[in-house]
Amino acid sequence: MTSAVTDLACIAVREAVVVSCEAKDDRFLLLDWLNALIYEMAVRRMVFGRFTVSINGHQLHGHAWGEPIDRARHMPVVEPKGATLTALKVERRDNGAWIAQCIVDV
Repeated sequence: MTSAVTDLACIAVREAVVVSCEAKDDRFLLLDWLNALIYEMAVRRMVFGRFTVSINGHQLHGHAWGEPIDRARHMPVVEPKGATLTALKVERRDNGAWIAQCIVDV
């Protein structure tokens, strides 16, 4: 999602922000995580370039590292407004890999 906003290589991972959420299933946990990140980006006026998450059941605890947005250096292309239910999918494939997707409004 952040790569739609700016080039990830230009984000310094200086500050950590804690993001926690809980949902009824994996799909809604993805939706809540993305919307929590969008909220933090807007309120803190930051861009994030590194993330860690731990998931226990349907509880997610994560960190997002980034820095305050510098319009001249980051040259943001869009501003995410919200993760949507459109094309929302979280599933494990036969080969053991996971796919997680949804449409994000900008």
